[in-house]
Amino acid sequence: MKYGKFVLGIALLMIGISHSIQATHLRAGEITVERVSCNGLTFRITITAYTNTGSPVKFSDGTLSFGDGTSLQTPTIDNTQFAPGIGFVQFTTEHIFPGPGYYTISYKERNRNANILNMSNSVNTQFYLETVIIIDPFIGCDNSPRLLVPPIDKGCTGGAWYHNPGAYDPDGDSLSYEFTIPKQDKNIPVNNYRDPNLKEFYDRIGIDYSKADEAQGNQPTFTINSTTGTIIWDAPGAPGEYNIAFRIIEWRKIGGVFKQIGFVTRDMQIVIEDCKNRRPELKVPKDICVEAGTIIKETIFGTDPDYDSVKIEVFSQALSVNPSPATYSPKPPIFQSTSSIKDATLEFNWETKCDHVKEQPYQVVFKITDHSSKGSSLVQFKTWNIKVVGPAPKWKTATLDLANRAANLEWEPYACQKNAVTMEVWRRVGEFPYDPPPCVTGIPDFLGYTLIATLPIGTTKYVNKGLASGAQYCYRLVANYPSPQGGKSYVSKEICVPPFKADRAVITNVTVDKTDVVNGQITVKWRSPFDIDKVNFPPPYSYKVFRAEGFSGKNKIVETFPGTRPDTVWVDKGINTKDVIYNYRIYGFASNGIPIDSSAVASSVRLEIKPEYEQLELTWAAAVPWSNNTAGYPWHRIYRGATANESQLVLIDSVNVNKKKFHYLDSGQYNKVPLKNGQNYCYRVMTRGSYGNPKIKSPQINFSQISCASPNDTIPPCKPVFSTSLKGVDCAQYIVNSACDANQFTNIISWARPVDITCKQDIRGYNIYYARYIGDDFKKLDIPLVADTVFRHENLPSYAACYKVSAVDRAGNESKLSDSFCFDNCPNYELPNVFTPNGDDCNEFFSAYSTRDLGESGNTACGKLTTEQIQERQSKCARFVLKVVFTVYNRWGGVVYTFESGGEGKTIYIDWNGRDNSGRELSTGVYYYSAQVTFDVVDPAKKDRTIKGWVQLIR
Repeated sequence: MKYGKFVLGIALLMIGISHSIQATHLRAGEITVERVSCNGLTFRITITAYTNTGSPVKFSDGTLSFGDGTSLQTPTIDNTQFAPGIGFVQFTTEHIFPGPGYYTISYKERNRNANILNMSNSVNTQFYLETVIIIDPFIGCDNSPRLLVPPIDKGCTGGAWYHNPGAYDPDGDSLSYEFTIPKQDKNIPVNNYRDPNLKEFYDRIGIDYSKADEAQGNQPTFTINSTTGTIIWDAPGAPGEYNIAFRIIEWRKIGGVFKQIGFVTRDMQIVIEDCKNRRPELKVPKDICVEAGTIIKETIFGTDPDYDSVKIEVFSQALSVNPSPATYSPKPPIFQSTSSIKDATLEFNWETKCDHVKEQPYQVVFKITDHSSKGSSLVQFKTWNIKVVGPAPKWKTATLDLANRAANLEWEPYACQKNAVTMEVWRRVGEFPYDPPPCVTGIPDFLGYTLIATLPIGTTKYVNKGLASGAQYCYRLVANYPSPQGGKSYVSKEICVPPFKADRAVITNVTVDKTDVVNGQITVKWRSPFDIDKVNFPPPYSYKVFRAEGFSGKNKIVETFPGTRPDTVWVDKGINTKDVIYNYRIYGFASNGIPIDSSAVASSVRLEIKPEYEQLELTWAAAVPWSNNTAGYPWHRIYRGATANESQLVLIDSVNVNKKKFHYLDSGQYNKVPLKNGQNYCYRVMTRGSYGNPKIKSPQINFSQISCASPNDTIPPCKPVFSTSLKGVDCAQYIVNSACDANQFTNIISWARPVDITCKQDIRGYNIYYARYIGDDFKKLDIPLVADTVFRHENLPSYAACYKVSAVDRAGNESKLSDSFCFDNCPNYELPNVFTPNGDDCNEFFSAYSTRDLGESGNTACGKLTTEQIQERQSKCARFVLKVVFTVYNRWGGVVYTFESGGEGKTIYIDWNGRDNSGRELSTGVYYYSAQVTFDVVDPAKKDRTIKGWVQLIR
């Protein structure tokens, strides 16, 4: 054996032995996280893993990284038998994080089990899991989701396969589900991953791919329900083992908007066997919503088309809540016989309590498994949602306090007072009958109620002061439950107080007659104080009218005329109704000169228009003592014309403000003619309202000012922001696991959807800009608009590239470019320290490491390499090298050989044959070299590097 070959072989062999000792042959798993105390930064982290018990190695010596720069090596743990050939392991540790932040907790260990069909070389592929947590005082205390159903399930070729992780969130956060790709390290997918329903897995066993689903009518599908988490593969092809991965994402409502606050990644295994079994079926109840205190009793049925015995299992947070967890029977689940007249059953019982109230439903996952004599067992999953809501608060009394112009409200102590935190008091003018349908909690917008107080839950009284004359006021209550479980109660019954006596003027109208900057006109009307004490305040009455700017208040308040007038109508002229909102109040005087208190304040109706692409969005508002959204007069009128002339505006539509609020979108539906960009359109709105008092004529009709606009969206959408999880290639893993001769590469960029709902709805798609190197100009890729927030840039010569993204709205406006994100290559260039140019075809050239000489099964001129030796060779091979200038020196410093790559036969690998520049053989000995290597990297300033070393030439 030649010296060079011996040294290299031993080194590779030792590395290979080390890897083999560490291999655990992991099949599936996930990481879950529990916060030990909301007052500290200590978290309990649990790795759950499923292993191949057919291997002599055990779960051990993996790396658990906490995402804060620290990690630990896991100890050796014995397997617990989960199923034949499959072991179960859990490892738990506690970790104190340094402070608020975004942490990716990960675990990696060699290796996966062998022969996984939808990835390459699985037995030499690292197993990798990750879970993300966000520590943020604005988010609050958080724990990761829990997964109750094991991540290994079996199925049969040709029969639809099901899985559900049985996930729930202990904090009551909402969960969603999405597929991802199994990883071998952070941001590095396993080698050659393919979805299980890829055509190749059906061609292998001669199945017609176009009819490979269970019904044998369509192509197979592989889907995940983003809401329930149920995965369906309809239907599997080639028998064998497949691995998939998916994320369980946490969402919490913060400031009224759901925000992503972390996720758990499950890497799971599917075992498909060639069996003739038919799948059992579950019959579960429809989703329900119950008031806390309801007793739930339901029967779940299981059948099997082959009349095999079946077992029904149940997984849910409801089974572990305290107090009063749900129960089921039989427990533990047992196999039950089935027939044409007999189904298997599971009895589910739950006495719900106030403690169980939360905003999100409890997901109950049922699993049925058959016990077949025809082959492997098949399963089916179905989910049942149970939402537990808080009971409605109950009123005692609502009375008038005439002296203080107030309403005294009192209600019973809340039934779930120990669980709720606050009581909301809502008010509106006039009655609005409403009984909430099942599961509709809180108070819907269309009722027209306004929140006037939020009180501690133990409060049972409230005084509502400052009420307007002549108006009827109605009230409702809603109880709130604490975050993060959250939730609102059903709304209470409506309770109303009688209208206050009209012992002062009652303003009824503030309507814009004419829209103009200088000569605008508003008509103000009011009722006389018809319930006043006429002995102390004898008629006839006279009035002053005061005007101010704005919806309310006394900004720039003026008397509209000198002295007093006996009329109950005033036409206010010569004002700027086009640009200014005005409010009015009426002061009365008895015939004996005694002043009467002022009326309530009422404003003009203000119409605003937002131009959009080929449409105009109208919104209007007014601050008035009557209600402008009533049960009796819900329809507001929309008028439109080509000019701002009242006489030329025509009625085009009506809006039910109880359903649409004070909003109208004109896209040309009136005459089915689209609005034209750049063309002027003018509008006014007629509102209708009521005091809810039969003594005051209804409806109160008032017009807004005329407002004009042209459809033309010139406002660009929001600037995109790259996802916080977007990372470049991890070179340490890439060098170990990627092929040396790779020549096509893919970059995957992702960016966040806008948080602002208006901006999100306006976006039609995204443009992608690309620059080859840092400092190059960014150029837009010649591709259609990207509708998603992920883009795969494929068939690249290398990873080195920079990207920016812009958003485009429906009008074609383009946002500012995002900040740039750059991917970089993983350059590598290593040279050996020995070669033997002696004519035996083994180790003849001094070359940079490569896999050029590897034949099938690792054969080389020097012999067959082991898998570990091949992997070691692969980890050292030259990558992303543009040019090499190589110089060899003898021990006295003299130049004996020079080489520069480029041109025919002059590769970057050098391939020096041990001769000098004149072609003479050099003698055995040590020589020194300098290699000036130019790498293909994204930053040109970092492309050049000089490598110096020595080499032993042996003949």
